[in-house]
Amino acid sequence: HPIGYVRGGGEGSGSLEILEPFRPALKQLDQFSHVIVVWWADRNDTPEARSLLQCNPPYAEDKCTGVFACRAEYRPNPVALTVCQILSVDEATGRVELPYIDADDGTPIVDLKAYFPICDRVRDAHIPEWLSGWPKCVEDGYKLEF
Repeated sequence: HPIGYVRGGGEGSGSLEILEPFRPALKQLDQFSHVIVVWWADRNDTPEARSLLQCNPPYAEDKCTGVFACRAEYRPNPVALTVCQILSVDEATGRVELPYIDADDGTPIVDLKAYFPICDRVRDAHIPEWLSGWPKCVEDGYKLEF
């Protein structure tokens, strides 16, 4: 059950439109710098896309990976997430402004979670060698072209 929808987006600036019954849940979100947006990759919610268990990601087309080892939008359950900086929150209208989100306009939002460094950041994370050219943080990487 969506709590709202992405407006704009598509690897660019956008906003979240939170539906009226869920707007009280925005209280104090404006006190955080970032939010984790959990969204449903509805454009890939087909039996065929749900059955894909391996792929060649667009950012590493020469590598075959399992969908659990990549951020592909096609997966058994097309749940996706994006960590976004919060520019502003308007509780009355349910609008959360963002500088970027990699979900398309109209994408259903499943949940929002405030970003807590103690829970959401790890000290010694690593990625495979074939991704070593990637930026170290989301702010440096959201404008990447694949």
